[in-house]
Amino acid sequence: MTQAQRNKEVVLAFLQLAFTEKRPADAFAEYVGEDYVQHNPHAPAGAAASARYLAGFVAGHPDLTLDVHRVLAEDDLVCTHGVLCLTPGSRGSAIADVMRVRDGRIVEHWDVVQAVPETTASGNPMV
Repeated sequence: MTQAQRNKEVVLAFLQLAFTEKRPADAFAEYVGEDYVQHNPHAPAGAAASARYLAGFVAGHPDLTLDVHRVLAEDDLVCTHGVLCLTPGSRGSAIADVMRVRDGRIVEHWDVVQAVPETTASGNPMV
């Protein structure tokens, strides 16, 4: 197995534990490094503070779902592309997460989130 594939598995396991199993504190404890750098403008810096932020977010949206459609990896970066829905039946938001993985731990995170519109000019879906 390549390093890129192992990095994909780390990121997917983190997302599964944090969002599907709704255990973000455990996900941070198991998969995030102490020197974690957060680039999301809404989340605070550092692993502990970001873990608390995500735990509050997930607790505040108990019906949320994250459906990852694509996973790409190159060197130490992994990018996922999918749909995050906060409530059942909503169109949700298209989300791209980029995470840097070092020694089996996520050490940096960026994301881009955009609401999924009812229609697109191209007629193509966002995800």
